[in-house]
Amino acid sequence: MSVPSNVRRFEALLYASLMLDALSVAVQDRTPTAEMTEQMIMTSMLFAGGMILLLVYFVRLAAHGRKNWPRWVLAAALVLSVISLGQIIGQKGMELDSAIEIVSCVLTAMGLYFSFRGDAQGWFNA
Repeated sequence: MSVPSNVRRFEALLYASLMLDALSVAVQDRTPTAEMTEQMIMTSMLFAGGMILLLVYFVRLAAHGRKNWPRWVLAAALVLSVISLGQIIGQKGMELDSAIEIVSCVLTAMGLYFSFRGDAQGWFNA
């Protein structure tokens, strides 16, 4: 059975979003301060990389494994990302990594929209 076009759009948009997330992590400020040591910075970078890999797995599981629950996990991750992004912009203002994250959130929202509409509706199993 061939993959529906909305599922392909979902997959492509979420992979693009995750590539932007990786780019955002790469351009983050890694200057050690009194509050943020080098070890803490390294730990946060490794955690971010692990989360990106986990989300890639969830996209793959949803698109090709036809699982429904990873879509909901991705939707919850989007909500948490938007909340976190709002807090970061409120504290630091708009920076390059924040702008990249905004585009990433928009791509994720568009991809999730496609996963719940049209020919994708019958694709995912419970």
